[in-house]
Amino acid sequence: MFFFLYFLSRVEHPAAGYKKIFETVEELNEAIPAEITGDIPSWLGGSLLRMGPGLFEVGDEPFHHLFDGQALMHKFDLKDGQVTYFRRFIRTDAYVRAMTEKRIVITEFGTAAYPDPCKNIFSRFFTYCRGIEVTDNCLVNIYPIGEDFYAVTETNYITKVDPDSLETLKKVDLCKYLSVNGVSAHPHRDTDGTVYNIGNCFGKNMSLAYNIIKIPPRQKDESDPFEKSQVVVQLPSSERLKPSYVHSFGMTDNHFVFVEQPVKINLFKFLSAWGLRGATYMDCFESNETMGTLFHVATKDSGGYLSSHKFRTSAFNIFHHINTYEDEGFIVVDVCAWKGYEFVYNYLYMANIRQEWEEVKKAAMRAPQPEVRRYVLPLDIHREEQGKNLVSLSYTTATAVLNSDGTIWLEPEVLFSAPKQAFEFPQINYSRCCGKKYSFAYGLGLNHFIPDRIVKLNVQTKETWVWQEEECYPSEPVFVPTPGATEEDDGVLLSVVVKPGADRPGFLLVLDAVKLTELARAEVSTNIPVTLHGMYKP
Repeated sequence: MFFFLYFLSRVEHPAAGYKKIFETVEELNEAIPAEITGDIPSWLGGSLLRMGPGLFEVGDEPFHHLFDGQALMHKFDLKDGQVTYFRRFIRTDAYVRAMTEKRIVITEFGTAAYPDPCKNIFSRFFTYCRGIEVTDNCLVNIYPIGEDFYAVTETNYITKVDPDSLETLKKVDLCKYLSVNGVSAHPHRDTDGTVYNIGNCFGKNMSLAYNIIKIPPRQKDESDPFEKSQVVVQLPSSERLKPSYVHSFGMTDNHFVFVEQPVKINLFKFLSAWGLRGATYMDCFESNETMGTLFHVATKDSGGYLSSHKFRTSAFNIFHHINTYEDEGFIVVDVCAWKGYEFVYNYLYMANIRQEWEEVKKAAMRAPQPEVRRYVLPLDIHREEQGKNLVSLSYTTATAVLNSDGTIWLEPEVLFSAPKQAFEFPQINYSRCCGKKYSFAYGLGLNHFIPDRIVKLNVQTKETWVWQEEECYPSEPVFVPTPGATEEDDGVLLSVVVKPGADRPGFLLVLDAVKLTELARAEVSTNIPVTLHGMYKP
């Protein structure tokens, strides 16, 4: 199996078909039928909803970063053995105004908007003085809150959508309800529908902190869940004016875990971006080369921050948590890590990932190395145990050592690593395993940042399974459990795959989650651009 992965590291893409997943497409007026090969399980009936960029330029103005393209919502419907595909652009302010003015109007993650050149010099000057508007371009993910569904990015704006018609319904400003400047695109959800998320906020005296928020489930009185949302706990920032970039966090039955990474948002740069010069969100990031990485832990029910538990480790980037759980007085944290303090997003500009294959590889060789890592955090700490490994779990080599200054130094166990081969966009059997001990994770395989395979990882044995097909570019695999399943991996994986040059270049792939063998594919005669995250709606 490891030989197989070594072989995969040499898979080449000289035809550069991956460029097709970064091309603009038009939305559809109606759902189109898919041609099915294989057998879709009879119990699989619902919708796979996906979010991603679908418009990569407005007129002659290109978007420069992968996270800039305008939000396109995709839906594969599975019903009575038939499959249809539909997509629509989300009518955000960013999209509507761009279409109306035929130019980029609102600054995105890596693309600056400039004043209308048709206006006179005084109008343009005052437009600069008003500064950058916060984007509502909700291209990253979609998730339910109460009975409703929201497309999201990482700002304070989320957009209510109809998961059936894909109609844009309402823009919601979370700042009206909670003390957050923005929230992550990866919330957690309890079995009762309660949603937890994390975002940074301004505290007293211009200090910064991270707030974990709680949005209750659907209310019996039909009141707005946002009206009853609250901050559960506040976590400190290691630097007063430089919060870390936050993309996800961990949650167990009893605790929250936040990993504070060395990729920082420079508040002075951020505020100056609202001044006279044209700047982007990417311009506000910098790396702290000396802080390493910190782990913060808080209790879930009482909202208490464990300030006495000071966990530290060497520098790494983190975007996605795989799972976090408690076992015998320890918190086990499995993450997709990128070694070092340099920001991985620096390598996701369109000019980089649209290059010819040899140039893509050269750029990726300069980027941080990806790994799947397991960290173990002891909850019971005694000062007399200085210098000893506090981790006593028999199934991991991860260590935690108490230093004389009271900090606990963590060393991880590496669960997966191969040269420039990332296991990313991880998924688990969430309803069964979130916050609990588990065995299997499913991920999108990135080959020098190009998505070209789907991987299943046994986090206990490190065994791997791979699905891959020549010139095919899949997306994040979504796990759907078989009804009444008794085994953790009894179910299917759903992934949207692009096969450039085929008669039907886009398809929904259905894999057996046990062996990663293909059960069926539903092909459509339209290209489908890259999608980032999404969900299955039964």
